[in-house]
Amino acid sequence: MGLRERKKQKTRLALIDAALDLFHDQGYEATTIDQIAASVDVSPRTFFRYFGSKEDVALALPADSLDIFLAELSDRPESESPFVAMSQAMRLTLGAMGQRDEADHERFVKTRKLLDNNPAFMAGQMRLLMASEQRLLAEISRRRGTDDLHSHFVLALFTAVARVGFEYCQPDEVRDADALARRLDETLAIAEQSLVPGWDK
Repeated sequence: MGLRERKKQKTRLALIDAALDLFHDQGYEATTIDQIAASVDVSPRTFFRYFGSKEDVALALPADSLDIFLAELSDRPESESPFVAMSQAMRLTLGAMGQRDEADHERFVKTRKLLDNNPAFMAGQMRLLMASEQRLLAEISRRRGTDDLHSHFVLALFTAVARVGFEYCQPDEVRDADALARRLDETLAIAEQSLVPGWDK
């Protein structure tokens, strides 16, 4: 990453940190974009270079995680079947989460608390998931060579497995990246042991 990109990444993270702190201290609804920008000594115009709205900055980390997962998936060998490729991509994404520094961990915890305590974010999270599912379906169909009912079933099963992993977590585990990674890996392992090899081809 070049110097220009590092500066942009630093500013983006500073905006996320400022937003999360303000959301925690005075509430999401009471926080304005002007306040977030001022906390980082940038203009609101600069804020909009990085985020389209206040909700976008609140959902930045979940969106980033989905992008990392989809990037890992695109790098998986063509010889892997769709479910195997998605499982391995998920493991790599979770592994990366576990290797983050203390600042990243604090952002993760603050984001989880914010989303867990504000039902208003449910719609935004659903939009993120629906958009990622469309990209997943495209990759599944590409690997299988067709966009048919079977491809949709592969997607539905994978998302169900991931959902079970999240829902089975205790509240403190959902806010612990390492614990969350272990729980999802356990869930993926159960699915892999239960499925007949080649079912997703």
